[in-house]
Amino acid sequence: MRPDLTDILPLNASSALLIGRAWRPGPAGGRDGGPSIVAVHDDHVIDITSQIAATCSDLLNQPDPVAHVRHALAAATSPDNLGPVTALAANSVPERRDPEKPYLLAPVDLQAVKACGVTFAASMLERVIEERAGGDPAAADDIRRTLVAEVGSDLSAVDPGSASAERLKHSLQERNLWSQYLEVGIGPYAEVFTKSQPLSAVGAGADIGLHPESGWNNPEPEIALAVNRRGEIVGATLGNDVNLRDFEGRSALLLGKAKDNNGSCALGPFIRLFCDGYGLDDVRGADIALHVAGDDGFTLDATSSMNQISRDPADLVAQTIGDHHQYPDGLALFLGTMFAPTKDRDAPGLGFTHKIGDVVTIATPTLGQLRNRVDLSTKIAPWEFGTSDLFRNLARRGFLG
Repeated sequence: MRPDLTDILPLNASSALLIGRAWRPGPAGGRDGGPSIVAVHDDHVIDITSQIAATCSDLLNQPDPVAHVRHALAAATSPDNLGPVTALAANSVPERRDPEKPYLLAPVDLQAVKACGVTFAASMLERVIEERAGGDPAAADDIRRTLVAEVGSDLSAVDPGSASAERLKHSLQERNLWSQYLEVGIGPYAEVFTKSQPLSAVGAGADIGLHPESGWNNPEPEIALAVNRRGEIVGATLGNDVNLRDFEGRSALLLGKAKDNNGSCALGPFIRLFCDGYGLDDVRGADIALHVAGDDGFTLDATSSMNQISRDPADLVAQTIGDHHQYPDGLALFLGTMFAPTKDRDAPGLGFTHKIGDVVTIATPTLGQLRNRVDLSTKIAPWEFGTSDLFRNLARRGFLG
């Protein structure tokens, strides 16, 4: 099964200002090309690199990126039109790719890619279950029943960092039920970690990767905010924070192994800039749909509602960037998910885990659809185009100077 990328744009794409990145082949073919900054206009992908900025980071750090994109689109000429979104999307699937034609990339480049964890009460207990199961999916079902009986299934009424949260903490500690995940779930400080490295994220249509030693893993459908160097939230996109439950369950110190592997971070298809009636309140009210379809006929559907988040997105950004920590190239910030996969796939009580060939779709009407196929991190295309490669490429193409 391969991803179908015929309909990845938001439902109201004509009124959205969408920017991203695409690989544009050069005159001598695919190997002579490079990444370009693009915007969507009339369902076509327009290269605006020469008009505006060499990198997405530079664009979003402009005082008014919306005005710059609109100006660039107005000044674009026919050679800047890379073709219909559908054509680039179809060419983004590795096995179908024609290197002589453009294809989509993840919509961020030099930005740090950060992520927040345990921001939804619905998934908070699942993190505690992972910890107590020690990474063993067979033990999760019994632990889940015991924990819910003791703690309850709904912690959404607890305001993180409040006096009532502190009282609950003491009560759970007395019953030996406290966890590091509850600390970041209802304590004063959010969990913020590095999801992946600049330029390592994959875009719509690309293969996403699982560590070959993982036997318990899942997608995490999320919204990721685009934040500039000044800490201003300038847009949003969809993301898949691919997660290895067994690695993280063994030890929180294995978070890097659980989260940051080749192809384990997907973003896209485009960043929707905040303007024209779309802003942070739309993110706060979004419902994010997840669909997993396997070659074995298995399907999984779930919805993550942002109005159930326990920490406001603006607070998560403020906890990430500020006087205590600067990001001069800006950042993309995953906001977390309420998705906790418990549907049995192979046998009763074992819950969900990925299989090779799964196609994962993450969608919301205002941001479109991010669709990727699952494989092993060791089998998909290696990450070989880093920061030094980017700057050599931009210099060769005349975009620096």
